[in-house]
Amino acid sequence: MPGICDGRIVVITGAGRGIGREHALAFAREGAKIVVNDRGGAVDGGGSDVSPAQQVVEEIQAMGGEAVANADDVTDFAGAGRIIQAAIDAFGGLDVVVNNAGILRDRMFVNMTPEEFDSVIAVHLRGTFAVSRHAADYWRARSKAGESNDARIINTSSPSGIFGNIGQANYGSAKAAIAAMTVILADELARIGVTVNAIAPVALTRMTEGLPMFAELAKLEPDASGYHPLDPANISPLVVWLGSAESAGVTGRVFTITGNEIGVAEPWVKGPTAAKESGGWAPAELGAVIPELVGDARGSSDMFGNPRT
Repeated sequence: MPGICDGRIVVITGAGRGIGREHALAFAREGAKIVVNDRGGAVDGGGSDVSPAQQVVEEIQAMGGEAVANADDVTDFAGAGRIIQAAIDAFGGLDVVVNNAGILRDRMFVNMTPEEFDSVIAVHLRGTFAVSRHAADYWRARSKAGESNDARIINTSSPSGIFGNIGQANYGSAKAAIAAMTVILADELARIGVTVNAIAPVALTRMTEGLPMFAELAKLEPDASGYHPLDPANISPLVVWLGSAESAGVTGRVFTITGNEIGVAEPWVKGPTAAKESGGWAPAELGAVIPELVGDARGSSDMFGNPRT
């Protein structure tokens, strides 16, 4: 039987390992044709090696699927264009972009160097922009030529971005910006037949295995069916569905996903307010106002989206 993405052409960045690899395999099982993009660098972004991407391609081909490898750098605007062009050259078009490439350079803010900040922002935020921009140019040209699109951009945010996490001012800032970009692009690209959504996943990968919050969870054993709550394969069914034709009515959303739990991250909303009958506020008046507003407002969340105690 055909899968829910049968014949769809999908670009996945950072697809040589971890969550990206699982996305590629899951899309292929549902009939998609895949561009497996990965520079093959270390967790901190250093180095390059095309073999991880090529190995995923070989796995897909062994399944009877179609895939090509690409090792261009998402932070290089011209390179991002080559990633998109690889799909057009190999398969004749483009339907889905999954922006998944990322690196970590965690550091407490007072010790973080400009290079550690800039490099993480570049891969996550600029990389998402660059690849999405070239994809949007392709779909916009089709629209101008009178052709219709049923296209998808699926971005990768993080609980660190939408909820916050100590030691990740660079990573969390990039991921928060990606969530904002998702909402904006959903509004801008709707008219040319493109939906834009994001995920904020939690899974055990080489990027997260060293984080303290995963230490105990990583010790859990799979159940009798082989299910493990931190298996990165748990993330991919949602991404594949979002990449399918079935998801056409869903756009501008950020989904949390951990194990078998999927949620919709609710966006910033205006909370409790106070207004004067006339005129503006004097600073001295606010001591009787701001603490009450803060006390009435919903508190910040922990890394899993639960209210802090």
